[in-house]
Amino acid sequence: MVLYRLLNAQGVFQPEQVAMMGDVFEDVLKTLGLVDRQDPLVDMIARKIIELAQTGVRDRVRLMQMTLEAFNGKPPQSSAA
Repeated sequence: MVLYRLLNAQGVFQPEQVAMMGDVFEDVLKTLGLVDRQDPLVDMIARKIIELAQTGVRDRVRLMQMTLEAFNGKPPQSSAA
């Protein structure tokens, strides 16, 4: 999974934090209806979760809310229409 690959490169989170972030990642993908793990948006979401966690966000619900807010609760619109 892209999140765990990115987290392994970081190496700064405790196992319980990694598990919580993985749960948030899965919940955000489900909320946004993303199933294709090769979608570039999936990578962006993983990076955003890590970024927020690095700032000290450790509450699961807050981390999910902030991640969804970063994407306005929906995938960003493509500029190529």
